Amino acid sequence: MKLLIPEKPVGIIGYGAYIPRYRIPASEISRIWHGDSDGMPIKEKSVPGLDEDTITMSIEAARNAINRAQIDPKELRAVWIGSESHPYAVKPSGTVVAEAIGASESISAADFEFACKAGTEAVIAGMGFVGSGMGDYVLAVGMDTAQGRPGDVLEYTAAAGGAAVIIGPASNALAVIDAAYSFVTDTPDFWRRQTQKYPEHGQRFTGEPAYFHHLESSIETFFAETGTAAKDYRFAVFHQPNAKFPQKLGKEFGFTKEQFQTGLLSPMIGNTYSGAVLLGLSAILDIAEPGDKIFAAAFGSGAGSDTFSFTVTDQIRLRRSLAPSTQAYINRRTEIDYAVYARHRGKYVMN
Repeated sequence: MKLLIPEKPVGIIGYGAYIPRYRIPASEISRIWHGDSDGMPIKEKSVPGLDEDTITMSIEAARNAINRAQIDPKELRAVWIGSESHPYAVKPSGTVVAEAIGASESISAADFEFACKAGTEAVIAGMGFVGSGMGDYVLAVGMDTAQGRPGDVLEYTAAAGGAAVIIGPASNALAVIDAAYSFVTDTPDFWRRQTQKYPEHGQRFTGEPAYFHHLESSIETFFAETGTAAKDYRFAVFHQPNAKFPQKLGKEFGFTKEQFQTGLLSPMIGNTYSGAVLLGLSAILDIAEPGDKIFAAAFGSGAGSDTFSFTVTDQIRLRRSLAPSTQAYINRRTEIDYAVYARHRGKYVMN
């Protein structure tokens, strides 16, 4: 069997989103670089404040997840932060987050990297950790302050935000994790060396050879192994580097607009990279009902895909109101212009 199914059933017992309040319209970026502001498929993107980074945002999301989980943070046995924009090249984000949320010192803390699927990679590791009995609860976070070179196509979508989930016993879960599957190859579609400020992308690789090949392969295998199809799920969320790719992928596999619309956040806030799928999942959990099946498919450049199936439980009704909803963070917005955005993102270089 190719599926990843832990020996001991596990699930999400708490989840929490975080999105910065600042927004720059795509039309403003286009005005600066192209002199026009029409026909933008992305409305706007979220921008971190001057005092926000992957660590601070992970702390906020983690606190929301803990509130929904209704556990003492000292019960956590691991804190894993998935991101491609960790503030330090050498110093873990996980230790800072663990201490800030009040976790025990007897804990595993680490940073995960796999481009945009670093967050879901941490979830899979958490499934194994809890499923093997090594600990009762694991905090897995997908969070980014994504970078885009000034004037590059990535600048329209490289956003900030993400979500945290706490993996625990299925008996206490808001959503049981039915199964997962991962598919990876070495595909040079997107990369950033340690000394580079902005990522590069091999444009002819980003679509069919990278995003579509990996997600299609992952989803096809998952459906074949589980004997399920699009019609068996009420909701679906895919990685969303733009508005076009996930919609094309959803239609290809027979998902309807209604199934994937709730988790499609990129037109409203841009691509939150490592946080994209977990953030979309949090938006779905905000409205899902007991018994609903959720399908999720993440993608990470370099390249790989993680797919999951979740079944929502009765616990969702009792605990989702214990933290702010994803939509509340989306609605909480302050619009900024390109000059303020450039200052926030450190695009000004002083000699």
